[in-house]
Amino acid sequence: MTDEPGPAERALYLAAARGGGRLRPEDLGPADRSTVAALVARGLLTPTANGYTAANPRALGDRIGAELRIRAVRLLLHAERLPGTLRPLAHAYEALRGASGADGPGAVPSGPVASGPGTYEPLASGPLASGPVDTTDIRRRISELHTECKTELLAARPGHQPADRLQRTLARDLALLARGCSLRTLHQPATLDDPAALRQTALRTQQGARVRILAEPYERILVFDRTVAVIPAAADRSRAAIVTDPSTVAYLVAHFERDWARATPADRHLGAPHPTTVRIGRLLARGLTQRAVATRLGLSERTVAGHISRLRDRYGARTLFHLGWQLRGEHHG
Repeated sequence: MTDEPGPAERALYLAAARGGGRLRPEDLGPADRSTVAALVARGLLTPTANGYTAANPRALGDRIGAELRIRAVRLLLHAERLPGTLRPLAHAYEALRGASGADGPGAVPSGPVASGPGTYEPLASGPLASGPVDTTDIRRRISELHTECKTELLAARPGHQPADRLQRTLARDLALLARGCSLRTLHQPATLDDPAALRQTALRTQQGARVRILAEPYERILVFDRTVAVIPAAADRSRAAIVTDPSTVAYLVAHFERDWARATPADRHLGAPHPTTVRIGRLLARGLTQRAVATRLGLSERTVAGHISRLRDRYGARTLFHLGWQLRGEHHG
């Protein structure tokens, strides 16, 4: 039996309601027997001496809701336990990957970059590559890094990004944003010249991603949680390297932040802002604080902060005061 009444059950219950909340045996046909039995099992009909009486559906809703919440808690607990269950397998996999020069089917090919244990992890090919190469290894490793990301992903993607490539990474980007991580991406103007790629970018920004456009050369890079970076390891980008050395990662983050500061917000390319963003902007222009805006609109402060962040990007505002000043000028100009 499913959680909710089916069409036949709904129809029969409504018929009982129209009949004053009662069903008499003479009102039922042979085909109704199984439907009546299901309604009784759900608690929507109560047998009486003269037939059946309709029961309050809210009780069923409360019971099913409680059961669903219990299921959800069990699933969450299972999700919490799963990484620990798989950890021994992950350790074995990582040990295999770190075994340089190993022979056999599980051997990991050595790459062009090597510097100290745990500092670089060379990969043979992947989405950083350009050209007809096998991208399986790097795609798998970057997918793992996306899954493990806890707070922030910084992405610099020079050159044209085709819509199909953006589509391939959409699900994991949206999953990352849904976990509460932040996502900042640098593109060059060529990407947003493609309407299909523009739509893909808009799908991310609607969920809280921030995108800027930099019309000058820069290097391709991914940085996860400011602790792990993925960079090209060959001039033709047919190889990549995973960098974990803290000083090197900090250097790469500093370069990203420098480029980000010079880039232009992409919102103007992505059409009108979300209606909620517009409402928040109007309230900020009237001088309300972030907390007051959240209270007025019945939103969480975290949600309001996300909309404010997109407004700051759109207007190039450095501070909330600067943003409010610009919005007041727009609304009163």
